[in-house]
Amino acid sequence: MDDSKIVSLYWDRNEQAITESEEKYGEYCYRIAFYILNEKNDADESVNDTWLAAWNSMPPHRPSVLKTFLGKLTRRISINKWNNNTAQKRGGGRMEEALSELAECLPDKSSPENEAETELLKDILSDFVRSLKPMERKLFMGKYWHLYSVKQLANAYGFTQSKVKSMLLRTRKKLKQRLTEEGFE
Repeated sequence: MDDSKIVSLYWDRNEQAITESEEKYGEYCYRIAFYILNEKNDADESVNDTWLAAWNSMPPHRPSVLKTFLGKLTRRISINKWNNNTAQKRGGGRMEEALSELAECLPDKSSPENEAETELLKDILSDFVRSLKPMERKLFMGKYWHLYSVKQLANAYGFTQSKVKSMLLRTRKKLKQRLTEEGFE
């Protein structure tokens, strides 16, 4: 079914919207959740929570790209679940690794004191990602958005793990430089 029809089903409060969303984007959302949580039951729960969140947010939202909208919901829900899980037990994982790598680039979370600064930071990050060469962008987004491991990225793109690590390091250095130039320390 076409995405606009699925969104219309949500707006009409037709439960078929959830069935259609799950059929079309269930695997996509599950992959996002699993890469963050690394646990089948938690990933399944996050995907189910995604359908509820989509139901509760349409209306008023009318996403133009349903896949991206559902992916963002899944990612946010999974990150929240990961935070709750790791608040109780600290364990290593892809999320922790990705956050620690980016911590040296991104400003302290207390530094954007108001919404305008936060929006500026989002714009700078978006512009930075768009300015990357295609392979740099794929690796950066794969590692820090989709939370793929270095090994997975190396296998996917035919690189050695050390090449992926060095490319990611260079990209993080570029990001740090860009943020410094924009006044984010």
